[in-house]
Amino acid sequence: MHLNPHKNKVEFIVLIALMMALNAVAIDIMLPALPIIGDELGAKSDNDQQLMLTLYLVGFGLSQLFYGPLSDSIGRRPVVFIGTILFLVPVAVAPFSPDYSTLLALRFFQGLGAGASRVIATSIVRDRFEGRAMAEIMSLIMMIFMAMPIIAPSLGQVIIIVSTWHFTFLFMAAMAIITLCWAYFRLPETLPPDKRKSFSLQSVATSFSLVLRHRYAISQTLANMFLLGTVLGFLGISPLIYLNIYDLGVLYPLMIAFTASSLAIASLINSRLVRKFGPERIAISATLGFAILAALWSATAWQIGILPLWMFIAFHQPLMLCFGFAGTNQITCAMQPLGKVAGTASSTIGFFQTAGGAAVGAGIGYFYDGTILPVTLGFTLCGVIAFTLMLLSKPKEVQAEPAN
Repeated sequence: MHLNPHKNKVEFIVLIALMMALNAVAIDIMLPALPIIGDELGAKSDNDQQLMLTLYLVGFGLSQLFYGPLSDSIGRRPVVFIGTILFLVPVAVAPFSPDYSTLLALRFFQGLGAGASRVIATSIVRDRFEGRAMAEIMSLIMMIFMAMPIIAPSLGQVIIIVSTWHFTFLFMAAMAIITLCWAYFRLPETLPPDKRKSFSLQSVATSFSLVLRHRYAISQTLANMFLLGTVLGFLGISPLIYLNIYDLGVLYPLMIAFTASSLAIASLINSRLVRKFGPERIAISATLGFAILAALWSATAWQIGILPLWMFIAFHQPLMLCFGFAGTNQITCAMQPLGKVAGTASSTIGFFQTAGGAAVGAGIGYFYDGTILPVTLGFTLCGVIAFTLMLLSKPKEVQAEPAN
């Protein structure tokens, strides 16, 4: 018997969070192992470590352009099963990779499978909720979802201490199987047959055109893309910062967990504030705060050079709080006026988030020079761009389509 999203709200939130966490675990459990994998399989340079994340995210982003329109046509449940199974195949093959290039290719294909859970998770929430109620539900989902970035790096550290990096992929496989079984028995179909669209080139093109021409939705999406890019860029080079600059060793996963806990705290607080202040007001205030803090961080790094660890944390953690408040609300604002094409809207937003965010993150990582200044400058530039995009959007255009 399938659950009711309104009556079984707690189980619904946990299940959707688990679906989204497939993506998080595919990124975060790998972080402690990146230097080891690079050395063992022949990565050309330390900076190439971030390609393990970048190529995964590119595949993850591209696949969403397909899964959203498909789910608008055949429903949400079948797409969950298709994507999760596709996620499992490269995960099973990856431990046998003969070289770094092969593993990078498998990571790309793993991302292609993971895109389904991201698209469907957001689409299902939009099918059943709207406006401030949707923002509240998404905040609670994100709060639970952020448990994985807290746990996964430490788990990855334990795995490489007691065994080898190969077992990180076994953990991903186990998590995907649990998600698949839970979704099969309990996930409801939230898109009624009478609301589905034909899966034709014209229909898909029309839906994408509707999304891309909505200035408000795209402005919110691009703003989120730039902020997410800073987080992805930081994750990609975080081993170089925490292990090479600050020499934290086995304490490195704790720093990733600390960052994730800031995002979880922001999501919890946001779930309480959003009904009073609305998602847009919170998002733009948090984005402005992000830009200002990043500029101060850059100025400090310019003057001091290598910041003491406590000072680094004093800037970085408030920035992650700002991102936590901005991110969920930007997505809610972008999805709000696009209820009739929720799957395609989720696809478009997800593509810009992940593929675009990965490109922004790769750019930040590319300029890493052994100091944090390129990182702080990247944060500042992205924060200013995101805030400008939000100012240029037109709130008066927003009219929510009713949830299904």
